[in-house]
Order: sequence, then structure tokens, then C-alpha cells
Amino acid sequence: MYTIKFGTDGWREIIADQFTVANVRRVADATARYLLQQNPQASCVVGHDCRFGGAMFAEETARVLAGHGVKVHLCEGYVSTPMISLATRNTQSDAGIIITASHNPPSYNGYKIKASYGGPAIPAVITEVEQMIEAETPAPAASLASLRESGKVLAIDAEKMYIDHARASFDMGKLGSMGSALAYDAMFGAGQNVVRSLFPDAALLHCDHNPGFHGRAPEPILKNLPELSGLLAGSPSLQCGLATDGDADRIGFFDENGRFVDSHHIILLLMKYLTQYKGMGGSVVKSFSVSDKVDKLCALYGLQSITTKIGFKYICEYMVATDVLIGAEESGGIAVKGHIPERDGVWIGLMLMEYMAVTGKSISALIAEIYDEIGSFAVERYDLHVEESRKQQIIAACKAAEYKKFGAYTVQQVEDTDGYKFRLGEDGWVMIRPSGTEPVLRVYAEAADSDAAYRILDATRAHILS
Repeated sequence: MYTIKFGTDGWREIIADQFTVANVRRVADATARYLLQQNPQASCVVGHDCRFGGAMFAEETARVLAGHGVKVHLCEGYVSTPMISLATRNTQSDAGIIITASHNPPSYNGYKIKASYGGPAIPAVITEVEQMIEAETPAPAASLASLRESGKVLAIDAEKMYIDHARASFDMGKLGSMGSALAYDAMFGAGQNVVRSLFPDAALLHCDHNPGFHGRAPEPILKNLPELSGLLAGSPSLQCGLATDGDADRIGFFDENGRFVDSHHIILLLMKYLTQYKGMGGSVVKSFSVSDKVDKLCALYGLQSITTKIGFKYICEYMVATDVLIGAEESGGIAVKGHIPERDGVWIGLMLMEYMAVTGKSISALIAEIYDEIGSFAVERYDLHVEESRKQQIIAACKAAEYKKFGAYTVQQVEDTDGYKFRLGEDGWVMIRPSGTEPVLRVYAEAADSDAAYRILDATRAHILS
């Protein structure tokens, strides 16, 4: 029997290998039984993004849930993860399910569980659902057509709900005028219709339905966005570039010169905009791999900084229970007060554009203001594809404190909140952590500039793989 385990954000596997209709039914069955234990009148929103088989897997999920007696709101067409979270909250449903593998390669699909508040289900809930997954595959008792006819499965337009919410939350008159200055790369993902609707004059890339993503993982990082960077660099009229991943909960951003603006810088820009211009407060909750500069700006602005394990579900726990201004990950997942406690690439893009509109300044000028306050920096990352046995050896060596130096860099302190962060004094830090969703070893480094960060990464890679 294949054991289904959820990673940092959902259960993900290769389509037709372990991500099958039978296994999706097993997870949906456990989800239904868990929900009905909590509320005999439970309801759930179900949807899928642009990946291969998404509609089929979502419909099977809806059949299993409805067969147990859970009222299902089934989304029309493909939707983003933030759309599912918003619809879950707005319909006062007990949960939301989206079939997505987020930024993973196109051969993957996955299953994410959202909670009633419109964000990731907390780890304790995920654990309970996991423990309820049975070995046998349940067969849905009724067809989707009959479940629709009986009112047990209802259609919902989550995309329109999201667009209406965005128009009500932002000054689209002011933002709309910036549409012709925006270049947007949907990476063939679920954010494409929203941006096309909000900014009909934007320059659009990869905004068609292609479940294979042209063979490129829909992760909005620099190496995956050469067309967007090139378009901005060659078009004086374009002032910023936005990219979102497959389910549109992660952001990638570019300045007017086609230079990539990573999540660390986006977090700092949002901190300055929300506190200095919008007069908002609250703590900043960040994952373990985020830049130390966030702590520095928090100290400058009088904000509390909280560090969590990697996985937005840990950040979401704070956002639901306490006053959080920004919840953020290094990987492009960022949430802000006043929206849902959920990562949302499109929403964060709108906030950055609003910041530009309010100040009349470019993103590069706004970043320069941040540097004036806390100094320049760079955080870079390598994704090392290594054999599982070698990966486990490296992690075991980290745990045993065997690494004292990486080339010329001497380890002065080690932190192990999630993975292993090696403090290198004034040179910065390097962090080693296995991915929770892919066969990858992630290595991060922070230093005064990009070249210095890559030197640390190169020294670390050479040492751990020698």
C-alpha cells in the first residue's frame, strides 16, 4: 500500500504514478470523514488549476465528498489557490480543496486543503486527515450529474468572486492607468484570466492553457522567466513585470530595467509601504530562509519579527490567531493584513503597483530607499539534485555538526529551526535544507551582494558534494 503523506504544502506526486484517481479518492474520503466529524452539515469548495487531469481529479474529489454527505461548491473552470481560499471564506464553508502541484514540474499534480478562514489548514488538521486515509480505495456512490441534480454539488464562479473582491479592495481607477506599463507572465497558470480582466492593456506572456507548461516548471524565479525579463529590458514603456506560479499563490517581480526583484526585497517594500504610507501595524512572520534584513527593518520600524519553520501553514497559524501585518516565505509566498491569510501572487503584485502609483516612483527607486535605511544585500539559492542516499548523508552530517568550514568560510554558529543555517560572521550565512515536495536539496546564502552570495554557495556545494 502506498502511504500518502502531505509535505510543506499539500500532497504532491507524479501523475499516473502515485497521483492517481484511486489515491485521490482515498484522500478525499479521509477529508470527508474528518469534516463530518467536526460538523455533520459540513460544506467544502473544490477546484483545480491548469494542470493535466485537474478537472477529472476535482470532479472525483467532489463525488467522494458529496457521497459522504458534504455539500460541495465545485468551481467552474480552472482557478487559483487564492480563489479557492477566498471562496471558502466567503461561502462560510468548512474547507476548500484545490487540485494543484503549485510550482512543481508539469509531471506532478497535488491536493491542498484549505480551512474555513481562507488559508492553509493548520498542521494538526493535516495530520488528522493523513491518519484517517485508508488502504482501500472507496468508490463514489453516485455520478456527478446526479449529485448536481440533487443539489449536493453546486457550481460556483470563484474567479468572478476574486475579481470582484480585487476591484472593491484597490483603487482600480488609479491602478488601471498603470496597465499599459505592466508586463505579466502567467507561466501558463491559473492567474491569467484575473490579470487579463483587471489590466486589459498589459503585455501578456504565456497566458494560454497549456498543462505541460512547455516543459518548464511554473516557478516564478529568475531562471524560469527569461522572456519577461527580456521584454522589460527592451520596452521603455513597461515599468514593472509580474509573474505568478501555476496556482498563482507565488510571485515573481521585475523592475523597469528587467532586473529580478526577489521575495526578500518584496517583503521589505511591503513593510515600508504598509507602515510608512498606510499607517498599518502588526508583526512580521517569516520563514527560516528569509533575509536577516527583515529583522533589521522590523527593529527600525518597531515591529515584532517572528520566524517559523518553512511552509506557509506555520505562518498562517499566526495570521489567524494574532495581529500579523505580513506573512512571508523566501519562495515567493506572501500574505498581507486586510486580505485572506493566504499567499497570493496577484494580490501582492497589485500592492506593489499601488505603491508605485501612490509614490510616483519606480521599483528600483523604492528599493534604493530601503538600502538607504538598512544597507544592500542579496540572497541566492542553489537547488541540488542528488541521490536520496547522498542527500540523507548530507543532512546527517549537518545534524551531527560535522561541518565546521565551507572552503574559506568558517562556521561560527548553527541554527536548526528547519534545515540548518550556518552563520559565517560578517560574510553572512548559508543554509542547507531538503525540499519537502521535490527530490532536491536546497542551499541558500545571504551576503552583501549577489557575487558574494554565490561564492558562499559554490564553496558550500563543493564541500558537501566532495
